[in-house]
Amino acid sequence: MDSGRRHLIWGLILLFIVIDVVQGNVVFEVQHKYGRMAPLGVLRAHDSRRHGRMLAGVDFQLGGDGSPTNAALYYTKITIGTPPVDYHVQVDTGSDILWVNCKACNGCPTKSDLDIPLKRYDLKASSTGQTITCDQEFCGTVFNSPNPNCKIGMNCEYNVTYGDGSITAGYFVRDNFRLDQVTGNLQTSAMNGSIAFGCSDKQYGDLGSSSQAVDGIIGFGQANTSILSQLALSGKVKKVFSHCLDSKKGGGIFAIGDVVHPKVSRTSLVPNQVHYNVDMKAVQVGDKRVDLTGFFGFGPNRRAIIDSGTTLAYVASDIYDHILAKMMAMQPDLEFHVLEGQFQCFWYTKNVDDGFPVINFVFKDSLSLLVYPHSYLFEVRDTEYCIGWQNSTMQTSNGQQLTILGDIALSDKLVLYDLENETIGWAQYNCSSNIKVKDEASGQAYDVGAHDISSGAIPLRRGKLISIILFLPILLNLIMI
Repeated sequence: MDSGRRHLIWGLILLFIVIDVVQGNVVFEVQHKYGRMAPLGVLRAHDSRRHGRMLAGVDFQLGGDGSPTNAALYYTKITIGTPPVDYHVQVDTGSDILWVNCKACNGCPTKSDLDIPLKRYDLKASSTGQTITCDQEFCGTVFNSPNPNCKIGMNCEYNVTYGDGSITAGYFVRDNFRLDQVTGNLQTSAMNGSIAFGCSDKQYGDLGSSSQAVDGIIGFGQANTSILSQLALSGKVKKVFSHCLDSKKGGGIFAIGDVVHPKVSRTSLVPNQVHYNVDMKAVQVGDKRVDLTGFFGFGPNRRAIIDSGTTLAYVASDIYDHILAKMMAMQPDLEFHVLEGQFQCFWYTKNVDDGFPVINFVFKDSLSLLVYPHSYLFEVRDTEYCIGWQNSTMQTSNGQQLTILGDIALSDKLVLYDLENETIGWAQYNCSSNIKVKDEASGQAYDVGAHDISSGAIPLRRGKLISIILFLPILLNLIMI
């Protein structure tokens, strides 16, 4: 094998994960950051901070670009180092790197309101931890170009600036991770791997807020710095992942790999976008359809971002007005009042699914997304409900109001992101039941269940337990070629 290929493979091994088995399927236990009964003001504030970052650029010191988001609603426990230490990191479909807070961090949070113990990674305390220097191939692979100011022995540094002014900065390290390998239907066993990740030593802004503090972020975005994209470069993992969030029992699944059951209908992703954008054609509110494509379908495309990291849903003013008008038409005696200065709420003693309209978002390729009243109406206390739909104040570059469909629209659906074919799709599904995910190496399809495959779950007061199944390849066989 020529030296260039050998160096590339070793770079991929540092960049991804080196596992000492032939093929692995890995499980992460994931908790929901907020419960359904969390104060609506907290949810809205979270979304506002997140959306400020979603529309921002990124300043990578070594030349990388992109727009990672921040603070998804789901976070997982990962185990790093020798001896092993547990950390809680947010799972984010918009961010593109994995980083954790480090021991000497300036501005990192010291406590969390999420009832989790915060930890800081200590490189010196781990016998398997190593820094990654700027002259190593890993740095060039992550940031797409070498650092012209690099000197031998300097750290491989990163600096991410978000739109609201929040900053995380640090350097990349590599250490041993302890992972749960899926070995069959609803079965797991332990295995170890070495992972390169960011060590945050400076933070500014809302990242250090105790109301939402965890130990770091693990990104599942589209850029080459995300774990999903990095693993796909090996040719052994497809750039396909899915999630299924259970609004009734609080369970769910997050899987990397092809889902063979349930089957989903799909539409095309808008190309060359940082986030997961799709073209909307219409919205049907009950029996009233609202065409969004303009005169005879020749108007500009109306787009929506699919984002499970957003709690509520933010729609353009015309859509918002149609929803409220239809609600009033179905319930003419309904009296609204305002909670916390911004939420439209009302009292209702009957079954909301019988009394309010189903909202159907219609996308390109005739893909429909049905949102039921029990999903978009929050019961803040007995018989008092608030509307989860929010009037969007964000605009695209051409002046159109931006629609962001978050947790309330995506719950109780298997949502599939196929980046290989640049499509996204979903199917209504019971997310407390099993799905089948294909292991590309063996061709086997394994049952994955939100509750059955988890072990040693941490009881959190406001938690939702979901599980991530990561179909992970080994690169050692390439070295021997």
